[in-house]
Amino acid sequence: MFRKVLVANRGEIALRIIRALREMGIRSVAVHSQADADALHVKFADEKVCIGPGPSSQSYLAVPSIISAAEITRADAIHPGYGFLAEDAEFAEVCEKCDIRWIGPPPSAMRLMGDKIRARAAMEEAGVPVLPGSSAISSEVDLREAAERIGYPIILKAAAGGGGRGMKIVRESSRLVDDWSVARAEALAAFGNPDMYVERYCERPRHIEVQVIADHHGAAAHLGERECSVQRRHQKVVEEAPSAALDEDVRSQLTDAALQAVRSIGYHNLGTLEFLLDADGRFYFMEMNTRLQVEHPVTEMITGVDLVREQIRIAAGQKLSFGMRRPRGHAIELRINAEDPETFAPWPGKITALNIPGGLGVRVDTHIYEGYVVPPHYDSLLAKLIVHDSSREAALRRARRCLDEFVIEGIRTNLPFHRRIIDHPSFQSGRYDTGFVARLLAGE
Repeated sequence: MFRKVLVANRGEIALRIIRALREMGIRSVAVHSQADADALHVKFADEKVCIGPGPSSQSYLAVPSIISAAEITRADAIHPGYGFLAEDAEFAEVCEKCDIRWIGPPPSAMRLMGDKIRARAAMEEAGVPVLPGSSAISSEVDLREAAERIGYPIILKAAAGGGGRGMKIVRESSRLVDDWSVARAEALAAFGNPDMYVERYCERPRHIEVQVIADHHGAAAHLGERECSVQRRHQKVVEEAPSAALDEDVRSQLTDAALQAVRSIGYHNLGTLEFLLDADGRFYFMEMNTRLQVEHPVTEMITGVDLVREQIRIAAGQKLSFGMRRPRGHAIELRINAEDPETFAPWPGKITALNIPGGLGVRVDTHIYEGYVVPPHYDSLLAKLIVHDSSREAALRRARRCLDEFVIEGIRTNLPFHRRIIDHPSFQSGRYDTGFVARLLAGE
């Protein structure tokens, strides 16, 4: 087992990983920017190293500084958390070349699944359902041919994309070339890669993902699915597990497909397969996230498995500590952000008062405290409120009670928006799709 692990991240996820390391008897190293000098992950780590100014490009994305911090502190391994460098295959390879263990999947798998076109092809070869689509589009002629073959509506996607960037829905041929040009420019600006492909657009789908994990000894398991359809501009807002949209037959097919995918590409460590579910109950592979997910606590609450601990154990060469787990009860996660609840503009500033909800079946993953100053340089996530109970109805009641108790003053947050979501009849009934938030904001 490792003696010391450097956590190459910040905020609530860095603190989450440091806590797991402490419970495993492993020393932790926190890296931080100058803006995060007073952050909780810095206070609670065994060692700390400042790696640069506030902007992430000069600190949390500065690979040489992070590697230097690992070498100076003699860390055995690096855990990247999520975001920043978590899906950067080159960073993973640099770690390995410097004899620092990477707590994550093999760089080869990261590269394969990070390229959406190659990932589609790999899933087709593995027998996992995919939407009708194309290979890389390099000309207007190829674009028009693919659109006509697939049939409208279609969606243009960036090969290196994610988070909705470089993505356009096209419903008629008159918009095709213009939207393709705009999407290519967005992809180039966001990812440094303008490559695009085309897929058939799935109307009003559900977004369902499956948590998978595999060790170096041939064992692989899934930990059920998560429902992630409550999204604003392709960014998840609320997640829950299990999904109310699946019957046992479709659930079994979905999780079997996820395991088939993992085994076919020689994957190990933690990962998430994301799928679209159409109105007829058919599912299609969308992408794979080769890292720990923001919403991993939902799965932990219904299975009792510490996913971060399993990541660390597998990276150290140990076997999975469990087999298949059936979900117990229902869990819901709400992402609490520092943002205006109506315009959703980021809202940094000082937290002047704070009350965090508690009680049976309540978990709050956060790095904030009274007096904490939310910096302007990073993602606006402040906390994740996760509740668990015996049924979805009971979990909803617990979530609503916790939202009433959650107080953050001094800055604006999206707590009022979460109350609107929880109280909406469509969410209460479990009959919603990825367009739910857009319709809610439109007053429907």
